[in-house]
Amino acid sequence: MNRQRILPSIYQQALSNLSSINFAHPRDLPKWGDIFSQFCLFARLADYQEEELFLDRVNDILNLHCQIATSTPAVISEIEEDEILSAQHYYCNKQQQNDKTRRVLEKSLGEVWTDRYMSKMLFDFPYVH
Repeated sequence: MNRQRILPSIYQQALSNLSSINFAHPRDLPKWGDIFSQFCLFARLADYQEEELFLDRVNDILNLHCQIATSTPAVISEIEEDEILSAQHYYCNKQQQNDKTRRVLEKSLGEVWTDRYMSKMLFDFPYVH
């Protein structure tokens, strides 16, 4: 992901090659959801079959990511590193606005612990030069 929040072309090509999945109950992305690419699957899963389809797709995406990550040269440019960290900062900021995740965590962990967990663990802002 870069400052323009666009996936690298290698990811776009690999994800485009996956078969499409049509869930019975697709959902709109939340207002803060501009952090997700066009490949994001956002749906209420209707049954066990859809759960399996979703988990299979997660597995496909993780496998693609591992293949791409292990074959991609390390970032050595400070400019590239800053761009990546800036995009990660944007992502973390948007995820911290995810009220649904916050509500679920608050039910079992409480408000103070949830705030700390979301801001210091799950979506911690990386250091940007």
